[in-house]
Amino acid sequence: MKISRSFVRCLLLLLVFFVQKGYVTAKPFTGTYGINYGRIADNIPSPNEVVKLLKSAKIKNVRIYDYDHTVLDAFKGSGLDLVIGLPNGMVKEMSNNPDHALTWVKDNVQSYLPETHIVGIAVGNEVLGSNDQDLQSSLYNAIKNIYNATQKLKLNNLVQITTAHSQAVFATSYPPSSCVFTETVSQNMKKLLELFSEIGSPFCLNAYPFLAYMGSPDQIDINYALFNPTNGIYDEKTKLHYDNMLDAQIDATYAALEDAGFGKMEVVVTETGWASHGDENEEAATFENARTYNYNLRKRLAKRKGTPRRPKSMLKAYIFALFNENSKPGPTSERNFGLYKPDGTIAYDVGFPSLKSSSSVKEIGAHWYSYVSVLTTCASTLFLFLRS
Repeated sequence: MKISRSFVRCLLLLLVFFVQKGYVTAKPFTGTYGINYGRIADNIPSPNEVVKLLKSAKIKNVRIYDYDHTVLDAFKGSGLDLVIGLPNGMVKEMSNNPDHALTWVKDNVQSYLPETHIVGIAVGNEVLGSNDQDLQSSLYNAIKNIYNATQKLKLNNLVQITTAHSQAVFATSYPPSSCVFTETVSQNMKKLLELFSEIGSPFCLNAYPFLAYMGSPDQIDINYALFNPTNGIYDEKTKLHYDNMLDAQIDATYAALEDAGFGKMEVVVTETGWASHGDENEEAATFENARTYNYNLRKRLAKRKGTPRRPKSMLKAYIFALFNENSKPGPTSERNFGLYKPDGTIAYDVGFPSLKSSSSVKEIGAHWYSYVSVLTTCASTLFLFLRS
């Protein structure tokens, strides 16, 4: 049976109609595994090649840090779920001008739907953990204006609005039950959490056991950071045991949310990974450690389970990152978080194919994966519509 592009397009348009009418709310994260597609490099594959790679690897959830139109065009008809980013440099502009926010959403979201499956907008990245007070104070209004724009365009049930936080927003995170937000961010954070609670957005966390271990190698067992067998830690207050650091970092976030009065909010990990190469003072940045972390993390996510504090909330994480990015500033480790090398071959084996090794059979399978995904979504939408 041959499925035409026009048929798939009609189904997608039908789905958007139902979503806009409020019959169903889109799910911005399918399954448990996602990837960050960073592009601060001059030697990585083209966006079209990246789409082929992602489909052959069956990675459906993708996050980018901007709204580059060559990427949005490449993702058309792919069946992949894309979260786009509003860069930090545009946050103040969007905060001060609701009309600019509306125009931005029209040009970079509405005009690409439904062919490019944009499921989320991340407004800024790690803003509240930065030293820019003006930027911090602008974040809430920027998010509010972007959300109001999606609401005005009847896209608010289709596109989720978020922002990602670093662990710099926490005063302490050990033991997990002691975690609270710092006083410097608490006022801005409270407003954001109230808004996200109203619109149904999760708390997005960039969590790096790699960075935590690098900061205290004498106090942290590297096996605990790498998901390897270890004694772990025991939280006396909650009587919970942790056998890996990522779970502890996430539960520390839940503790801070509960302390702030938002105990029902979901936590989604928007960045986590391990560098495969670093400077002389970054001894933990090795290929073996990076492979171990990412391989064990993939196994952890495949279990589709929660954390000790939230066992029923299935953990979801975007891995950082798809490629090594040779133009990123900072220490050598910053340029070596990729699962893939610039030529599309794997940096180390965690179970994904290389771009060059993906056969035509895999590509056919990836196409059918996209079609089946669309058909399944439309079928469920029609079912919900007929029931209402």
